[in-house]
Amino acid sequence: MNIIKRLYNWMLTWGDSRWGGLALLLFAFAESSFFPIPPDVLLIALCLGAVKRSFRFAAICTVGSILGAMAGYAIGYFAWQTAPGEYTALAHFFFSHVFSVESFEKVGALYDQYNFWIVFTAGFTPLPYKLFTISGGLFHINFAMFILASIISRGLRFFLIAGLIWKFGAPIKSFIDKYFNLLAILFTVLLVGSFILLSYVL
Repeated sequence: MNIIKRLYNWMLTWGDSRWGGLALLLFAFAESSFFPIPPDVLLIALCLGAVKRSFRFAAICTVGSILGAMAGYAIGYFAWQTAPGEYTALAHFFFSHVFSVESFEKVGALYDQYNFWIVFTAGFTPLPYKLFTISGGLFHINFAMFILASIISRGLRFFLIAGLIWKFGAPIKSFIDKYFNLLAILFTVLLVGSFILLSYVL
């Protein structure tokens, strides 16, 4: 936990840097495949420091995250297994330090049932997005669908944060910190649930 806290504080230091935009792009890229802290941390700091550029920062964050998702997909597709059920050294490193084998296998089962919606849910809510990008590549889910779901969910998340700061300024930060993830989960449950219900009705 001390390492995570130090990484968190280090990320925040880039909020006052002239290279903050580039750092945001790189952090968003890394978080989609291996980095433990979501880019929202730096996105909020940058938007608060330059409110008028909030949507630009959201766009940078979205682009970095989608490029990182492609990298995660490639890791799962090309570098995760040597044979069915036989994981590479890279995979074992992730299992030891990033997420568990059990979580990974559960995601594989979810893809069979929900496909687009599981990617959307991972991209918009606090779920570990990297787990879903890598498993998406391993289980060979449709790449176009994967990218579309990622663009919609990641873009919606980052532009919503930027929009709140652009509209309300610094006072909204405490609200985002406390309630944004909870509201994101609730919104996703309602959205996905409505489509599932509609599919049964029709």
